[in-house]
Amino acid sequence: MAITRRIFLAAGAATAAIATERFFSSRSAQAQNKVLNLYTARHYGSDTQIYEGFFKKTGIKVNLVEATADKLVERVKSEGRNSPADVIMTVDAGNLYRAQQADVFQTIDSRILKDAIPENLRDSNGTWFGFTKRTRVIMYNKERGIDLSKVKTYEDLGRDDLGYKILVRSSSNIYNQSLMGSIVELYGEEGAEKWAKGVVKNMARKPEGGDTPQIQALAAGMADLAISNTYYLARLAKSSKAEEREVASKVGVIFPNQSGDGKLSRGAHTNISGAGVAKYSPNKEAAIQYLEYLATPEVQKMFAANNNEYPVLPRGKVDIDPILLSYGSFKEDVMSSEILGKNNQRAIQVMDRAGWK
Repeated sequence: MAITRRIFLAAGAATAAIATERFFSSRSAQAQNKVLNLYTARHYGSDTQIYEGFFKKTGIKVNLVEATADKLVERVKSEGRNSPADVIMTVDAGNLYRAQQADVFQTIDSRILKDAIPENLRDSNGTWFGFTKRTRVIMYNKERGIDLSKVKTYEDLGRDDLGYKILVRSSSNIYNQSLMGSIVELYGEEGAEKWAKGVVKNMARKPEGGDTPQIQALAAGMADLAISNTYYLARLAKSSKAEEREVASKVGVIFPNQSGDGKLSRGAHTNISGAGVAKYSPNKEAAIQYLEYLATPEVQKMFAANNNEYPVLPRGKVDIDPILLSYGSFKEDVMSSEILGKNNQRAIQVMDRAGWK
């Protein structure tokens, strides 16, 4: 087997210590047995293909420890210098920045990664790198006669005269926090708060559920618009369940901020999932090798096909998933992912003041 899977649900430090003791006999044994310990917050079963591909290429087995980003960071910190973690992987620049601030990554210098991954999708100090892109867009109910000329930008969602109701998940969601982080960067906290208050006034209901429930409620006619990442809609469109494909068929995609003056034409908000080498990795060489493997066209194609994400490699090197492609081409916002992370706390404070629950 190329993969050993362990799920960590944070049942306390003692449980974590026992799990660690059972799972990893010793750091020296890991190196001898060619094992890579991947602490990951990506919960997609399709990533198994990537682990198996890495094993076939290198003979290095991937062991998984799976939990939320916060729990993984907590675990690595509690393990200290004895941590068996080699690579820490999570979703969203906000989570990557928090992990960096918790000092669980180490700086690496890889020409392969620098050449492959655009500068705005990686940490300037070389502690973490983006390996997939996910775009947060505006979706609309095709059956409600939406005037698309009124919904061209994220800014439009906060207008008093919008005339449409919006579905969106909670302010506790890291995707929304990063979107807000970009607004804070562009308009300052005062401007961002004004926008957020407008969005709250235009909400169809109090935020609840994830992105998929927003899309389902949108298709059911509970609102006119929704904010969601594109891969959630693509997942429904590819579903083996007819009712989920029916939901997807009722929903259209608006890529915001494609034209206009200045900030209004910055492009659609784009975030990442990414990874870095753990600070006390017992297999640093294998860890770097794994990150470099993630940046290859082979793996980028897997990310694109299996989880409906956009590759970080330029178009032409990797094909975009056909379903995503059907939503149209677009200009993406190239704001640094670092900025999204640095603005996270300010974004949360703005949303709290605006009453975004």
